[in-house]
Amino acid sequence: MTAKNAFVAATLAVASLGAFAQLQPVDTADPVAPLVNQLDLDKYKATIKGLTQFGDRRQGTARNRAALDWIEAQLKRYGCTNTERLRYDFTEPAKRGPVQLQPLRAGGPAAQGGGTLFGRRAPIGVNTDAMAQPDEKLRALNSEQTPLGTGPRESLYCTKVGATRPDEMVIVSAHMDGIGYGEAANDDGSGTALVMELARVFNAPGVATERSIRFILWNNEETGLNGAHAYVAQRKDLQGIESPKGSGLYPEPKWLAVIQHDMLLFDHGMPIQKLDAAGKPVLDARGQPVYTAPSTQRAEADVNVEFQVNSKQADASAKLAWALRAANEKYATDYPAAVGNRMTNTDSVPFMDHAPAVSVRENERGMQIGAGWNPHWHQPTDVYATYSDKDFLLGLNAVQTTLAAVAQLTGARGKP
Repeated sequence: MTAKNAFVAATLAVASLGAFAQLQPVDTADPVAPLVNQLDLDKYKATIKGLTQFGDRRQGTARNRAALDWIEAQLKRYGCTNTERLRYDFTEPAKRGPVQLQPLRAGGPAAQGGGTLFGRRAPIGVNTDAMAQPDEKLRALNSEQTPLGTGPRESLYCTKVGATRPDEMVIVSAHMDGIGYGEAANDDGSGTALVMELARVFNAPGVATERSIRFILWNNEETGLNGAHAYVAQRKDLQGIESPKGSGLYPEPKWLAVIQHDMLLFDHGMPIQKLDAAGKPVLDARGQPVYTAPSTQRAEADVNVEFQVNSKQADASAKLAWALRAANEKYATDYPAAVGNRMTNTDSVPFMDHAPAVSVRENERGMQIGAGWNPHWHQPTDVYATYSDKDFLLGLNAVQTTLAAVAQLTGARGKP
C-alpha cells in the first residue's frame, strides 16, 4: 500500500465509526500539500523563541498572564479573531517531588517489586530551586514564587468555523504553562508553537474547512491537567447545541477528535552510562551508576502518537492515531511517526472517554520520558539555547503531521 493510500484508508477507518460520515478521500489535486508548504522551520522556531520571553510561564504568576495576552494577540494577528478565555478556579495544587529511578539489576527494586521498569533509567524530578538557574536575567524573570496559591485561572482558545458543518470540530491543543525555572521552551513551548502555527495556516485568507477547528492553549497542565478538566466539565454537555436556536451558531461543536501536543523537540535516545577519564563508571553519592542522555538527536528519532488503550473511545482513538501516522508518511519531511497505546499525564486524558483522543510528543510518555530520556524536563536547562536545529526539526515534523491530518479530517481547501 502506498503512503497516500494508507492515509486514505486510515482516515476513512475513522469515518467508518460515524464521526466523519461525510468525509471524502484525498482529492487528486491534493489540497493538503499547499497548507503544509506554508510551514517553515524559522517561523516555528521564532514562535518558540517568542514564548521564552515569559520565562517558564508558571501558572498563577504575572508572567503566565502576560504570556496568555501575547498568545492571544498573535492568534488575532493570524486572523483567529474570535478568541475566548475559559475561566475556572484552581483549587487543588498537585504534590510533586523528585522521582528516583535506577537501572534494573539483579535483586534491585524491580526484582523486589518496587515498581521500577526495565532498561537504563536516569533520575527524574522537578527543579524547585530558583538558584539552580545560572542565568541571572532568567532567574529574575522567574522570581515570582507564589504560583501554587489557588484562585481564578484562564485557558485560551479560538475557533476556525466550518463552512458546511460548523456543528462538528477537531480540537488541536497544547499547554502554555511550565515549571522548573527555565524557559519551558520544549515543555511546552514546542507544543504551544505548533497550535499557533496551525492557527496561522488555517486562518489565512483563502483557506476554508468543512468542519470547525478549535485551537486551545491549556493552563494548569503542570498542576494536574486542571485547565483541560475544567473545559470538559464546563462544556461537554454543550456539544452540538445551536445557540441561539436557528442562528446556525454552535458555541461548542461536537468533539470529533482531540489532538494534544506535549514536548516535541528531544529524542536523543536511552540514557547512557557516564564514564570518567579513565573509562570507569561515574557513581552518584549513593554509589549508583550515573546515566545521561546522548548529546545529539538519535538517527531513530520519531514523532510519537499515543492513545489510551483502556479508554471508552479506544477503538476510535486508535484509528485517529493511525490517521496521523499516515499523514506523517505522506507529508512529513524528515522524521517518521510511531503509534503507541499508553497515553497518560497529558491534557487529552480528560477527553478520552468522550471523544477520540491522542497525544503527540517526542517520546513514549510512560516508558521513555518517565525513564529520564529527556534530562531537561522540568529543569532550568529547558531553554531555547539547549536545542539544535535537528531538535527543532523534529518539532516541525510534528507540526507537519498534525496539520496534514487535521486538514484531511476537516475537509480543508484553498491556498493561503
